[in-house]
Parts: sequence; C-alpha cells; structure tokens
Amino acid sequence: MDNRPIGVFDSGLGGLTAVKELELALPGESIVYFGDTGRVPYGSRSRETVRRYARQDMNFLLGHNVKAVLAACGTVSSTAGDIGAALPVPYFDVVAPTARAAAKAADNRRVGVIGTSATIASGSYVRALRELDPKLEVFSQACPLFVPLVESGFVDPEDPITRLAAERYLTPLREAGVGALILGCTHYPIIRRTIRQVMGPDIALIDSGREAALALAEFLASHELLCGPDQRRQAEYYVTDAPEDFASVAELFLGHSVAGRRIDIENGE
Repeated sequence: MDNRPIGVFDSGLGGLTAVKELELALPGESIVYFGDTGRVPYGSRSRETVRRYARQDMNFLLGHNVKAVLAACGTVSSTAGDIGAALPVPYFDVVAPTARAAAKAADNRRVGVIGTSATIASGSYVRALRELDPKLEVFSQACPLFVPLVESGFVDPEDPITRLAAERYLTPLREAGVGALILGCTHYPIIRRTIRQVMGPDIALIDSGREAALALAEFLASHELLCGPDQRRQAEYYVTDAPEDFASVAELFLGHSVAGRRIDIENGE
C-alpha cells in the first residue's frame, strides 16, 4: 500500500487525456498534474531543450513526493526516456505500451504513427514496433499543427481549420492502408473525431495516453503500490501560464471542474 500521489506531466493540456484514463482505472488514487502551458509545444523544440524541460518537469513532480511518474507527452517519451529511467520512483512513458497495442491491433501488419516533429524525427515508435515484429510496415507522419490547434480550442469535429490540417496530414496514411494508427501525442485524442472522419471507420486508433495509463495502473496493482481503501482522493494541477485558461479548457476534457495553480518552473517556484 502506498498513499502517495501519482505524478503526471505534459507540455500542456494533452496529458489530461491520460489523467482521465487514470481516473477511470484508479478512481481512488491521488494525482499531481503538471502542464507546461507556458512553453508548449515541446515538439518543435531542439532535443537538448526538450530534455532540459523534461528534467525540470520530473524534478517538480518528485518535489511533491509522488510514487510514480508518467510522462504523458510523446515528445518527452521519445527523447528523454533515459532521464526518466534514472528517477528514484517507477517511470512510465507512452511509447512501449502504445506500440504493443498497435502491433496487436494491426491485422494487416501496417501501422501508421502520427506525432510531433520531434517524436517522428526520433524514430522511437518505429524502433519499438520493429522490436515487437520486424515484419511490420510503419508509416510515420509529423503533424506539427495539431498541438497548437488543440491548445487554442479548435477541437470541434466540424471546424474547417482542423479538418483541413487533418486531411493534409492523414491522407497519405489512409492511402497506405494502415490497419492501426498510433496517436503519438496525448493532445491528439482530443480531436479523435476529426481524425476518425478522415481515416474512416475501420482503422484502429491507438490512444497513447490511455495505453500508458493502463500500463501504470497494472504496475501499481501488481506491485501493491495502490493507495489504501480509506485514503481520500486528491488532485492538484499546476501550470506555467494562466491557470484560468487552463481550468476552462481542462473541464471540457475531464468532465469536471479543476483549479490550476501557476508556478515558475525555471526557478522551481
């Protein structure tokens, strides 16, 4: 039994898709969420910058005495896994569990991967998929506009701007005949309906935040690290930009109200 909270972080709002899955899988667990909304997106940053941000984000969560850390960010997962592996608590990211789910779902052995420019350039999903099955065909596509569209609230499936961007990015993957599509950024499930419209009804959409959350939940249960039955669930949300903007959008994704607290991550305050 371990009553400490679970730590989750992302460059912005996208990690809330993983938080929602954790709430469903582990309704009694407390969560500390950090969204680096003042420096989003990470996907267009250099590898060195992403790694520096990731180290700051992880250290912030460790300062809140978390029992595990979930990097609910495809970019960090693809470029800073070694930093996470060195943490004094169990660390999870989105790549390995998502790759396993996609390999299982792609009956025709054709898998599409969409993510930020940094995630796609890293080749992390290609390597993970090929380790599972060398015969898999993998088709990758960077979608750099998706994160700012989500962060700006362009999430309605009828929004023409988001739909045009989706058509531009996803058409080659649809034409390649992929059987499963990895949503390699936790922002992307927020525009899942738009992606579904473009890809069609028969393609398996693999939610990286969901797969990572389920892997973490399974680990905590199997290692007897879940909180006690009398523990009262708490949730804390920290951001690096306007908390009122975060709270208004976060409620749409989580289905309940939240209050964010602004912190200065550069100075550890």
